[in-house]
Amino acid sequence: MSRAWFSAAAEIDGLEIVGLVDLDLERARSRAAEFGLAQAEIGTDLPALLERLKPDLLFDVVVPGARRDVALAGFAHGCHVLSEKPMADSMAAARDMAAAAKAAGRVHAIIQNRRYLAGIRRIRRLVESGAIGTLTGVHCDFFVGPHFGGFREEMEHVLLLDMAIHTFDAARLVAGRRPVAVYCHESNPAGSWYAHGASAHAIFELEGGGVLTYRGSWCAEGLRTSWESAWRLTGTRGSLSWDGAEEFRAEVATDKRDGLFFAPEAIAVPPLDPADRVGGHLGVMRDFVDAIRAGTEPETVGHQNIHSLAMVFAAIDSARQGRRVAIPTTEES
Repeated sequence: MSRAWFSAAAEIDGLEIVGLVDLDLERARSRAAEFGLAQAEIGTDLPALLERLKPDLLFDVVVPGARRDVALAGFAHGCHVLSEKPMADSMAAARDMAAAAKAAGRVHAIIQNRRYLAGIRRIRRLVESGAIGTLTGVHCDFFVGPHFGGFREEMEHVLLLDMAIHTFDAARLVAGRRPVAVYCHESNPAGSWYAHGASAHAIFELEGGGVLTYRGSWCAEGLRTSWESAWRLTGTRGSLSWDGAEEFRAEVATDKRDGLFFAPEAIAVPPLDPADRVGGHLGVMRDFVDAIRAGTEPETVGHQNIHSLAMVFAAIDSARQGRRVAIPTTEES
């Protein structure tokens, strides 16, 4: 993932990368050479490098199990921290990071780059417009079969923890409501090349009514969905579908009957608004840097993003226990 981060950082005026840290020095040197960072100091000891260089920002692109210690080192040295997703590998670690950021007076934000897709912003605008009535369902399908190798193929709960967080977070934005409970079934299908949890099916109950459903597999060969999932939104007046790429369809019921049904009418999905934040990784990073410069908070700040992480761990708890699980508020989590 560091390639995506370095590429985005290169597009931001006034942002200078002064150091790279990796457990493997050769990896860090390779990235520095790839992106023309001959001036950057390279090391394996993060606190020591932070102490010497005293940077304003720390970009955290480590595996989830290392995230807490990396972020806390950043806060301890006066850095604002932007982390790869997920926010943490446990709710306890996420709470520790949120508390440490608050105590240090620093901003901790998460690369939830799917929020910054034009398609997500557009379907959110349709919901906000009321064109399909009151939202009753957000339904997301994710079926792909990537052969990553490496840590993902060794993780527990790999789909829920490493990938579903993207769809959960984007769906929470689209719905505009907090999920309050979940029932989830998790499995590792026959033929899976992952150690655990390559498939999951979850039903979330939304505050104020309605549901968010997720059907996913990371070992589904053929007929791939988009990496952004395939979406269907249902409302009291109509529905919308989005293939996760360029195809949008929306219909609402008219007052004309067609046998058993009210005849549908196609409607347009709203275009982007100039205020919409887009740009994927670059959009999140630019939002983060702009917020630091302005003394404000970016959209994906940790104390808000923890709600999306709570969805993941409630789904994992539900799968383990085989029952419906309530999703705590930030204060309870």
